[in-house]
Amino acid sequence: MTKRRGAVSLLFLMNGFFTGSWAPKIPEFAERLHLSESALGLMILTFGLGSIAAMPVTGIAIARFGSARVLKTVALSFLPMLLLITLVTSVPLAVIIMILFGSTMAMMDVSMNGNAVSVEKVEHRSIMSSCHAFWSLGGLIGAALGGMLIAAIGVFGHAIIATLIGGGLIAIAWKNVTPDAPETEARREKLRLPLTPLPWLIGIMALFSMIPEGAIMDWSALYLKDERMVAIAWSGFGFAAFELAMTAMRFAGDKVRDRFGAVSTLRFCAAMSVIGLLMIGLAPSVPLVILGFAIAGIGISNMIPIAFSAAGNLPGLAPGIGLSVTTTLGYSGILVAPSAIGFIAEHTGFAPVYAGLALLHVVVFALAPLARHADRG
Repeated sequence: MTKRRGAVSLLFLMNGFFTGSWAPKIPEFAERLHLSESALGLMILTFGLGSIAAMPVTGIAIARFGSARVLKTVALSFLPMLLLITLVTSVPLAVIIMILFGSTMAMMDVSMNGNAVSVEKVEHRSIMSSCHAFWSLGGLIGAALGGMLIAAIGVFGHAIIATLIGGGLIAIAWKNVTPDAPETEARREKLRLPLTPLPWLIGIMALFSMIPEGAIMDWSALYLKDERMVAIAWSGFGFAAFELAMTAMRFAGDKVRDRFGAVSTLRFCAAMSVIGLLMIGLAPSVPLVILGFAIAGIGISNMIPIAFSAAGNLPGLAPGIGLSVTTTLGYSGILVAPSAIGFIAEHTGFAPVYAGLALLHVVVFALAPLARHADRG
């Protein structure tokens, strides 16, 4: 692994680690602020809204200043967020910090994907899938380590250690972040939301890719417990199978994409995901449902990395602008859609919902030719 690739991979790891570290802090956060479940849901919604609002702004910033400069700035801005969340004691201030937490996380996300596109162009090889694998790995480490540290030394001690680890990862990566030139003055004059359909179609592809991922993240445990009658101690196995399969396949994804091309890889992934989602909803036994989660993880694994690479390589469009459109639409699928899915499932159950979500990836399969732009790097 080259130094420039290692640097951006470490920043993906750091972002995932911080995101994963937030999850075990949520119960204490709600207790400290005396939040009901509905109030906590609204608080988390502010995180999502801050994220979505920040993404288009980040695309313009990348076009003006380059992804490396923006990435370094927002990584430092993201670093103190776990500490601030741990220290806040009033609801109004917590709302502000949650918006900042979501927006800095999202800005770092867009800029590190932009920098990964720059590395792909310099090295003439795919790296996006493995970068997202490092993000997934960071999330797993952050969630697991966070729970243990909170139990051992409390939420403040956990926040200190997580911040030190995050700062260390940034420091190691700092000097090797790939520099890229900002857009020329002529191109800057055109920095606006694109009017051509291509970036929006890729954004829809990302949105449809991520909605089932959000449904699995948020609802798989409840589905297994309530509808498949799995004991609560085992109800997390569906998400675990999904996440482990997705992470493993992302580490292999770059070689697969370089060997077979982005279009064929995306078609394979979409087909696998359709099979997995249908198994989750329709399989007659719990082991087959768990296998369905794993197959869906294999399928979903490289759909978003390919969409992001394609968005960053669109002809005639600044990479930051293409990425901001795609990330904004894509992450809406994780941040907003699960609440709608929960509402529908309350009336229909989750089994038909998961089976129905397979239709979204049939659409992704049909849109796969757009992934050819991911091979331009």
